[in-house]
Amino acid sequence: MEYVRKIDFATLATIDDQIVLPLVGPDAGLTGCSINCIKTPPGGGSPPGLHTHPVDQVFYVLSGEMRVEIAGHEYEGSAGTLIVFPANVPHRNWNAGSEATLHLAINSPLPEPGTPFTRPA
Repeated sequence: MEYVRKIDFATLATIDDQIVLPLVGPDAGLTGCSINCIKTPPGGGSPPGLHTHPVDQVFYVLSGEMRVEIAGHEYEGSAGTLIVFPANVPHRNWNAGSEATLHLAINSPLPEPGTPFTRPA
């Protein structure tokens, strides 16, 4: 188990496409949550339409501006914003800005094995 890890943000900065960098989860020995670092270019975001997850999801915006729709309401989150998506609540996110967004996505608890993580709303 690697208890202390360094995140290579410099490599993320060189990639123009959307990228999901798994930081911790079942492969790292965690049983209760997963954390990903996600970079989204302008115009990018979650798949079209609303979706749900069987678990709670929290985004912490590190940089850029993210738009979200949660339960029929739109919000904007800039660096330092915490965005909460409760389990089974329809939502979507996208980057309507002119620069990439970078955020941490925290999912807890982990879904049961074989359960789809994302479901159409």
